[in-house]
This record gives sequence, structure tokens and C-alpha cells, in this order.
Amino acid sequence: MSTTTTRDWEGELHTHARRVTKQRLAVLAVVERFPHSSAEAIAKVARETLPALTVQSVYVVLADLHTLGMVRRIEPPDSPALYETRTGDNHHHAVCTGCGRVEDVDCAVGHTPCLTPSSTTMTIRIADVLYRGLCRDCEAAQSTEATLATPNFPSPTNQR
Repeated sequence: MSTTTTRDWEGELHTHARRVTKQRLAVLAVVERFPHSSAEAIAKVARETLPALTVQSVYVVLADLHTLGMVRRIEPPDSPALYETRTGDNHHHAVCTGCGRVEDVDCAVGHTPCLTPSSTTMTIRIADVLYRGLCRDCEAAQSTEATLATPNFPSPTNQR
């Protein structure tokens, strides 16, 4: 796994007055390459380049990067926290209740109803909307299972 990425992670770390370390670069590279990954999954992939990297170190790096706004932490129900490098655009997420797959969902173009709550005294700047449903693969599998589970009895209109 290479730590070369499409973003200038070293420059961003310097901008935030952080040292550029192999651990930070490895974590950022994995999160960029595999968005919506858990800390454990990030550690597993990052260990391909840094075998001594611990899960605890990954959690510490992710917490710091989250505080800096360089990674976004997503907390779907019934799932460990997930991380991505797509930040600052108020996008949302869809989670498959069958397999756990997570997809980005862009915020509405133009008027953003999610930023206009029915009542609050706050100025809303970010809304975390989580859509839950079935991805196409799980929906197709569920449809196939339902078809196979339905007994194939002769129709009463076809009987004589």
C-alpha cells in the first residue's frame, strides 16, 4: 500500500501545526482509499505498510484528525464509528440494513431543507441525515429468498 494520495496530506498537517508522521500519513491514505471504514479495518490495511501500528494508535490518530476536520466520523446505529476524508460539504449517508454498506448522498441542491429545522433557537450549520434501507444486492437477494420460500401450489383457477 502506498501512502501517496490525491490530497496533500503533508501540507494539511503542516497547516494544522501537526508533525508529519508515518502513522498519520498511513491512516489518511487508508481512510481516503477506503471511505466509511472502522478503526479496526483501517489498522488492518495500514499494517501492510506499518506492521507495528496498533489499533490504539489508529484511534488516537483518527481522534486528532477528526478534531482538525481532516476526517469525518460517522456513527451509524448498531455499527462501530466509521471514518472518511470527505469533509466540509454537508453530505449525508445511506446505510444498508442488510449488509451494512454505506454510500454518500449529496445534500439537496439549492434550498437545503435539512438545514431548516421545524423549531430551534440555533443557527444550524451541519445536519447529519442517515438514510437506512436495502442496497440493490440485498434487495435482490431478499426478493430471491422470498420467491424460493413461496410454495408453488397449483392455482385454483387452473384446477379442474
